[in-house]
Amino acid sequence: MIGVLGTAPRLATDRVEALLSLEQHLITEQCAIERWFRCQWQKTPPPFYASVDLRNAGFKLAPIDTNLFPAGFNNLNPEYAALYVSAVQHYLSQYHPGLERVLLLPENHTRNGFYLENVARLAELLEQAGLNVRVGSLKGEFQELELPSGGRLRLEALEREGDRLRAGDFRPELILLNNDLSAGTPPLLEGLAQPILPPLAAGWRTRRKSQHFAHYRRLAQELSEVIDIDPWLIDPIFRRCQGIDFLRAEGRDCLVANVNAVLDAIRERYAHYGISARPFVIVKADAGTYGMGVMTAYSGEEFLELNRKARTRMAKSKEGLPVSDVFIQEGVYTYERTAEDAVAEPVVYLVGQQVLGGFYRVHRERGEDENLNAPGAHFEPMAFAETGINPCRNSPPDAPVNRYYAYGVIARLAVMAAAREAQDWSIQNHA
Repeated sequence: MIGVLGTAPRLATDRVEALLSLEQHLITEQCAIERWFRCQWQKTPPPFYASVDLRNAGFKLAPIDTNLFPAGFNNLNPEYAALYVSAVQHYLSQYHPGLERVLLLPENHTRNGFYLENVARLAELLEQAGLNVRVGSLKGEFQELELPSGGRLRLEALEREGDRLRAGDFRPELILLNNDLSAGTPPLLEGLAQPILPPLAAGWRTRRKSQHFAHYRRLAQELSEVIDIDPWLIDPIFRRCQGIDFLRAEGRDCLVANVNAVLDAIRERYAHYGISARPFVIVKADAGTYGMGVMTAYSGEEFLELNRKARTRMAKSKEGLPVSDVFIQEGVYTYERTAEDAVAEPVVYLVGQQVLGGFYRVHRERGEDENLNAPGAHFEPMAFAETGINPCRNSPPDAPVNRYYAYGVIARLAVMAAAREAQDWSIQNHA
């Protein structure tokens, strides 16, 4: 049984008034916000699914990561499964109305029971939406795996016939990836006639956080002009360094200069708003996920003094992917805390442009300035009773329904940035 947070975690900060002002502004401008989103989705169709990690500092609410291969469907509130199924059906009716057969391709984490629970839950939601679903194994072999919940997950062996993939006599019309391709694109998937969602270019061998947040910055500026707010309140400052070799201590000058430049920009905004918190940055691989290769820094000079253990930790990401391009992102404090006083950050899930809900990533051993996507984290579902687009004007701005609306606005903005990324990939593929 999944325990669900009935209310949003409390904000442990003296800057609550600033957030209440932002949340109230989003509620007041709901009509303008929703009209703007409708127009934007007409220009740029959304990805099939995504999850967005947010940070709530009281004075700032911003995304810190957007995942196009979300792996926590098992952590969503099971009471609202009908909403999730409806969102899948809505996406299909818009973009794949005649679709019947889908092949779901997960990561090769056959020893990670919680990830496999995610795959099983995702397959179940797709089936409830009216699709015929098979789960395939990129290892090429049939497997039947036992799940921590007591269920079983069947992974089908795959075969390729010319430019089409099949699992036995099951011939999918569409392939849905739940594998971020950090290890590269398997030859089995190259040149297929069947459409693949997300596209192969969304894998971390080619995708870059800096590209995503450049799109997000432009969209945040556009929306901020529509609703008359400072875009910094919803947009983290960032810079990028290339040609970094942590093990050989190469590229340190670039890191020092750009970390300090981001910190200086944060200080200017903090001074403008009278914020006394200490500015910090998060330095991480420009490509990659799973919270690997991540470091909190308060000055650029810290990178002149990294010991070998720290350099080794920063040198590689998931699947041993070497880190040479580094993303330097404004650190956004998370002042949300559970009833047990553990630090928490919201993770919002979407199918298409529909907010499904989400969960809080909670870590009892990490601080408000640290990466929470690390061993020791656990997840507590949010109590989204609706799809996150219906604020209540008669309730205070920090009521759960209104806070979740604010989360949904920022998460949709991040997913729209991902959709703009996909446009870039399409242009590059046809160049």
